[in-house]
Amino acid sequence: MKILKKQVLRGPNVWSNYRNRLIQVRLDLEEMEDFPTDKIDGFLERFKAVFPQMVSHECSEGKEGGFFERLRRGTWLGHVMEHVALEIQSMAGMECGFGRTKGTNIRGVYNMMFCYEVEEAGLYAAESAFRMVEAIAKNEPYDFEKDIEELKILARRHGLGPSTKSIVKEAQRRGIPWMRLGTNSKIQLGFGSAQKRFQATMTCNTSDAAVRLAGNKHAAKELLATHCIPVAKGDSCSTVEGLKEIVDTIGFPLVIKPIDGNQGRGATINIPDYEAAVTAFEYAKQISNYVIVERFVAGSDYRLLVIDGKLIAAAKRIPAMVTGDGVRTIDELIHEVNSESRRGDGHESSLTKIHFDQDTFTQLEKYDYTIASIPKKGEIIYLKSTANLSTGGTAEDVTDNVHPENKFLAERVAKIIGLDICGIDIMAESIEEPLRENGGVVLEVNAAPGFRMHLDPSVGKSRNVASAVVDMLYPQGTQPTIPLFAVTGTNGKTTTTRLLAHMAKSAGYVPGYTTTDGIYINGYKIKSGDCSGPSSGTLVLQDPTVDFAVLETARGGLLRSGLCFDHCDVGIITNIAEDHLGLNDIHTLEDLTNVKGVIARSVRKNGWAVLNAEDDNCLKIADTLDCNIAYFALDPTDDRVHHLINTDALVATVEGNHITIIYEGEKYRIEDVTNIPLAEGGKARFMVANILAASVAAFAWGISVDHIREALLTFIPGHEMTPGRMNLFEFKNYKVLVDYAHNPHGFLALKEYLDNFHPKRKIGIIAGIGDRRDEDTIELARIAATMFDHIIVRQEHSLRGKTVDEINALVVKGIQSAGPKVTYDLVPEETEAIVHAFKILKKGDLLVALSDGYDAVIKVIQQELDKESVIALPNDTHVEAV
Repeated sequence: MKILKKQVLRGPNVWSNYRNRLIQVRLDLEEMEDFPTDKIDGFLERFKAVFPQMVSHECSEGKEGGFFERLRRGTWLGHVMEHVALEIQSMAGMECGFGRTKGTNIRGVYNMMFCYEVEEAGLYAAESAFRMVEAIAKNEPYDFEKDIEELKILARRHGLGPSTKSIVKEAQRRGIPWMRLGTNSKIQLGFGSAQKRFQATMTCNTSDAAVRLAGNKHAAKELLATHCIPVAKGDSCSTVEGLKEIVDTIGFPLVIKPIDGNQGRGATINIPDYEAAVTAFEYAKQISNYVIVERFVAGSDYRLLVIDGKLIAAAKRIPAMVTGDGVRTIDELIHEVNSESRRGDGHESSLTKIHFDQDTFTQLEKYDYTIASIPKKGEIIYLKSTANLSTGGTAEDVTDNVHPENKFLAERVAKIIGLDICGIDIMAESIEEPLRENGGVVLEVNAAPGFRMHLDPSVGKSRNVASAVVDMLYPQGTQPTIPLFAVTGTNGKTTTTRLLAHMAKSAGYVPGYTTTDGIYINGYKIKSGDCSGPSSGTLVLQDPTVDFAVLETARGGLLRSGLCFDHCDVGIITNIAEDHLGLNDIHTLEDLTNVKGVIARSVRKNGWAVLNAEDDNCLKIADTLDCNIAYFALDPTDDRVHHLINTDALVATVEGNHITIIYEGEKYRIEDVTNIPLAEGGKARFMVANILAASVAAFAWGISVDHIREALLTFIPGHEMTPGRMNLFEFKNYKVLVDYAHNPHGFLALKEYLDNFHPKRKIGIIAGIGDRRDEDTIELARIAATMFDHIIVRQEHSLRGKTVDEINALVVKGIQSAGPKVTYDLVPEETEAIVHAFKILKKGDLLVALSDGYDAVIKVIQQELDKESVIALPNDTHVEAV
């Protein structure tokens, strides 16, 4: 067996639109194709011994033990790996509940996919599941626990912390899209200009000055004191001499902590004498040059959480501790506590394991104990001087017990410091009575406070504090998204995308859009190249200036990574025809329809899918959708279109010469086709189809008829507005057309348009593509031979697995299949081909350059135009022609 390929799908894809974060593995079982599980001696027994808990996997049987039943009857190892990959992620604390394994048209080769929570852990789970299943099949030893531990490490290293995860989950619950920025925990909610960003519990609203103030605990305490907030007496120092001065002033017991520490690091409390104070001072100095020395206040440790100026939750914190049983040592008791399922390393679990440090040994000295001591039965031993969860402490929810005056005090503190999310530490005998009465004090104020103690307290009610964060970032009535249009299809995607963006701009939006020739923001190209994949779409959705997104979505990126969004508002499918079949397990039009259908199936329920009503494959997709559907069609008399109009569907078509939108019995006349520059006087029918698709999509979204009309009249085709799409250059003696047509469907549409021209000769520049099926290349060349009198065959930029001679042989075969009348030349390089074409052009000819490298081709054409604009004079001087 071997893994052929692994890939990460980060959005809706051909396997699932809803469980869409998947690891996809292409697996070759090789000789094991002949050995399903019932044919491998002892496989079921060995598997049960390793994974007894997988009795809970129902599989397709729909009952407990269903997967074991499948193993008994016989299933292939790819299916087993899918279940193992899901289970081991679950064992490592990541819940992933969806998987699928499907055979390909190659014997023994399968596509296996499964959900992941943490991408890096999911990829590791794929490799680990492969190794585990192979070891069980071969009855070989394997360290299964080692892989589980590695998965836990990957989850901690790359996964979201509990605070971040809680905000993300709350956003998801509300339908707010999110994406991770980089590899840390910086998160973007929403898209484009509607986005909000946060990291841990610091948001884009958090004041940097307030964070700095909270981080300087001495300055924060001084400011609070000036506002009559009760704080502990004390001062800061950086030397032992300074420590002595403070001690002589405030006396004992003391608290000593770093001036800019967090999570209890370097802090020591209830210090009884000067010798212990010096030890605590040196401990705190390991964290910060300056330390705070203040009077210890007896009582309980409370954390009050204020979000957007309101008290949201409160917790009573208890330091890490063990309870003696008269038998076991403190060391053994700590190990028992750390073995609890709720405790983990770092912040990934609701509680943190207790680790030995200087503070632990200092605390034990107060009991006159060591880690080898055996406490009496029932004796409580506190192991830390602070009650932070990060040092192993626990929490009890006391939100409902906070006295109204203390609630007001906490909200004042947050506003005085200036934090939007603020953790306030209070020491008091009780939080149920005012601090001014019981002598309680504010110990410190924390920026970016952790949410763990409120989300999952050891005792008391869980508080959904993340809800308050999302409420703050997106107050009621605020939209978290921008209009998002996605465009796919075999042909016409780029022009439709550009036209929609132009309509959005006419309506006052700042559009961002992606195409096969670049990324554009508000009409400016910010990146060149084929940008029709998910990474380019992500860039647009991350741009804070964009308030309207139109994303051209090609099949390649969709198959490779899935979509870059979970839902779009409008999804357009221009058409579905044979193109690039035989690649990535897409062999038939049905397969291709499933791929293109991902866009339509990702439309929000209240959004619109826009489909070609004259395309049977598009109409098949309509039957699978649960959103609104709009249609476009060139011929209103087509039976399918006539039926849609009669059922009050939203349809764009051409009535007479007018682009017309029909909806629920009303007709909206947009514009005469002959007035629309892109339509070429109505001769370019495929462009008219693009116009209809864009117009009905814009109308469905809510762009006015006036703005649609304005956009159609001002969208001027040419190599600047629509590079490589029907770019016509007028020379004195001939014409040159540059277009991107690259498949039979596109060639046939172009042929229909060229029938409107009557030159002396039609000369075409075409190329075969290495990753096409042989029959596709032959058919493309055959159609070309019906379009042109002479063909120049150039080399494609990427041969994609074939040699130049192999490709050329197929192209020539196709040309010759159309008959002997068409002549041809073989010219290797694209720019050489266009140069060669100019050499053979004669008066009255039409040259058609079919190219995806149109920038270079247009550059050569422009140079030839420049030559025509210069008049040679007898004295060899030159002037520009006028």
